[in-house]
Amino acid sequence: MERDSQLKLYRVVADRLKEAHTVVRELQVPEGVRMALSRKLLVITAAAKHDLADAARRLDRLMKDLDEGRFPEDD
Repeated sequence: MERDSQLKLYRVVADRLKEAHTVVRELQVPEGVRMALSRKLLVITAAAKHDLADAARRLDRLMKDLDEGRFPEDD
């Protein structure tokens, strides 16, 4: 049973990461900001391999920041 819930969580996080990549790609922001956001998504993806719950929390925070118009500084 626990394995099934873990697989469902993987699927949810994977779908949300895919959606987040689309959102970042479509943002009208300077290229440096887009690159910083893409790096954050890559870090979250890597984290999902080791700690899925933490990756989900990080993704929640990132998406909330994007929704509220908070972006990283341009490199």
